[in-house]
Amino acid sequence: MNPPAENGPAPASPYQRWPLYAAGFTTAFGAHAVAAGLGAESQDIGLSLLGLGILLALYDIAEVFLKPVFGALSDRIGPKPVIVGGLLAFAAASLAGLWAEQPAMLAAARLGQGMAASAFSPASSASVARLAGNNTGRYFGRYGSWKGLGYALGPLLGAVAILAGGFGLLFSVLSGVALVVAAWVLVSMPRLDPLPRTRYTVVDVWRQSTEKSFLGPTLVLAAATGALGAAVGFLPALAAREGLGTTGSIAVVTVLALASSAIQPRIGVLRDRGVLADRPGMVAGLASIAVGILIAAALPGALWIYAAAVLIGTGIALATPLAFAHLADSTPKDRLGRTMGSAELGRELGDAGGPLLVGGIAVAAGLPWGLGALAVVVGAAAFAAPAAAASHATSAREPR
Repeated sequence: MNPPAENGPAPASPYQRWPLYAAGFTTAFGAHAVAAGLGAESQDIGLSLLGLGILLALYDIAEVFLKPVFGALSDRIGPKPVIVGGLLAFAAASLAGLWAEQPAMLAAARLGQGMAASAFSPASSASVARLAGNNTGRYFGRYGSWKGLGYALGPLLGAVAILAGGFGLLFSVLSGVALVVAAWVLVSMPRLDPLPRTRYTVVDVWRQSTEKSFLGPTLVLAAATGALGAAVGFLPALAAREGLGTTGSIAVVTVLALASSAIQPRIGVLRDRGVLADRPGMVAGLASIAVGILIAAALPGALWIYAAAVLIGTGIALATPLAFAHLADSTPKDRLGRTMGSAELGRELGDAGGPLLVGGIAVAAGLPWGLGALAVVVGAAAFAAPAAAASHATSAREPR
């Protein structure tokens, strides 16, 4: 079991945490509304499987390079300005999607959104950790649940927007959502001042980055997110081949995300109560994901595709909040931003690598083999799952 957390700062009021959850919703909504639409419409806009994989990965490739940078910046100046600035940049980048019928503009919009999300995403998760007190599992479960709602509503509303006005309307909606959330964060989120920082040498940073308490949950997040990134694009593509149409194909992702969103808060509560330990929960989550992927790869028919989506969503709900809470509990508060940014770097490498792995192998051997290879990688990542986290208390009291 996980050891009881040391006494830490009191958690903030719900009104102060909700805009952070909304920021998580925004990045998920933006990423997966477009990604699922690309998967369902890939044949109509002339995308090969490899081309689909590249477009799915663009958002995450931008995040790979910038999330650690913005995470460290949030430690230095405080997370609130980084979150607000990132959301405003996301709104501006989405406007390039008004010309999404041009492939270059579609790629530019995806790249710009990924660059902006790399600012507000790690700063938001670091803020959740600072405001969670002793309840890191519970509040990361809720944060993940709001992200799950973004995954669920994004594909569904994305399908409606694409049918009503094409990708241009979809990107207009994304821009508006980002502006609303930026205003909400500005008004409601408390100011979290930078904490006194310990000076670290290059050797210290290398040691911190190679500790199992960091590498283990980061690899779990990378595997789970890689599976999610591939599922968002390729499960709709499989469903479309079964003749389900745009709405029915994108609904597969909605089912996956609803399963994840409904389960994550409960997983976080079980962790905080000591009922669910980190390592067994992460292993079970990755196993569920791998089985779901294998079902999608091996068993034809719409029913099996939807069953695969439920299993993948359930596995993500198990692995993700446990991995994030483990990172938060094993990291000193003064470098939460850097740690979360670096962990999300690994996560985005998975999110970019999952679609590229499936798409690349699918070109040579077919989509079932591509999905099978992903299932093997996800299953192997279970060996990296860490044991219980060591809690780090902080003397700084967060605002209520």
